[in-house]
Amino acid sequence: MATGGSRAFAWQVLPPMPTCRVYGTVAYQDGHLLVLGGCGQAGLPLDTAETLDMASHTWLTLAPLPTARAGAAAVVLGKQVLVLGGVDEGQSPVAAVEAFLADEGRWERRATLPQAAMGVATVERDGMVYALGGMGGRQGKLPVTAFEAFDLEAHTWTRHPSLPSRRAFAGCAMAEGSFFSLGGLQQPGPHNFYSRPHFVNTVEMFDLEHGSWTKLPRGLRMRDKRADFVVGSLGGHIVAVGGLGNQPCPLGSVEGFSLARRRWEALPAMPTARCSCSSLQAGPRLFVIGGVAQGPSQAVEALCLCDGV
Repeated sequence: MATGGSRAFAWQVLPPMPTCRVYGTVAYQDGHLLVLGGCGQAGLPLDTAETLDMASHTWLTLAPLPTARAGAAAVVLGKQVLVLGGVDEGQSPVAAVEAFLADEGRWERRATLPQAAMGVATVERDGMVYALGGMGGRQGKLPVTAFEAFDLEAHTWTRHPSLPSRRAFAGCAMAEGSFFSLGGLQQPGPHNFYSRPHFVNTVEMFDLEHGSWTKLPRGLRMRDKRADFVVGSLGGHIVAVGGLGNQPCPLGSVEGFSLARRRWEALPAMPTARCSCSSLQAGPRLFVIGGVAQGPSQAVEALCLCDGV
C-alpha cells in the first residue's frame, strides 16, 4: 500500500472474465462493469460482450457488438455506451461508432469517426467526446496526431490543435481543466526512414481554456518509458499502470503524478503484470482488465483509493 497525502492506494482482485481477451473495450454503468470485443485466444477481434455485476460478483452475457473489433475506445453517456474505432477482422482501422442502449439491451449505429483509427484515446467532458491520437490512414501503419471532439447535441466533430509528438498507444487523462497525454510508442515522420520506433516517457498537456499544448520538461516526465498502458486520474494523481517498455516482459510498475506536488511517485505494483489492458475509472477505483501477461489474460483488478490512511 502506498500513500498520497492523507489517502492510500491498494489493489482489489475481482472474479476473472469468462473470456480471455486483449484490447477489450470497458465501461461502467449502474453498478455493472461491461467488457466489449477485444482479441481472443485465436488472435481475431471478438463481438463478445459481457458484464460483471459488482454487487453479486457474477458475469452475464450481453447482445454481441454489430462490428467485431479490438482496441476500440468507449465513453459512457447516461444510459448509453459509445464504442469508437478499433481494428476489424481484416486488421484494418475502424471508423464505425456504435452505442449500446443499456435499458433496451441493444446496439445502435452513430456518426462515424472522420478518420478510421485504432489505438484511439477518448475522454468525455461537458457533452463532448474527445478522441486523441491513434493509428489511422489506409494501411494503419503510421500514428496520427489528430485531436478531435464530438459534440453530442450537434452530432458533429471539431478538430483541435494536433498533439506535439507523433505517438501511438499513448495514454490520456483529464484533471484540473487539462488533458494529459503520456508516453507511448513514438515513431518518425513519413519521410524519416532511418529512425526506429521507441518507447517514451513524454508528458504533454492541453489547456482547454487557452486551446494550446505544452510539452512538460524532462524533469516532469514519467519514471518509466512505456506504451500500451493504463492511465487514470485518481486521488489527485495522474496514474500510469503497467504496459510495455524496454524490458522483455510486460511492466508491473505503477506511478502517479501528484498534481499538488508536481512530481511522479511510486504506487503499489500490479498483482498481475500486463500490457494491452482495458481500463475504466469508476469513483475511487481504476479497473484494469484482461490484456497480455504470458498470454491473453482473464484478470480483473482495480487500483483503489482509500481514505483516512
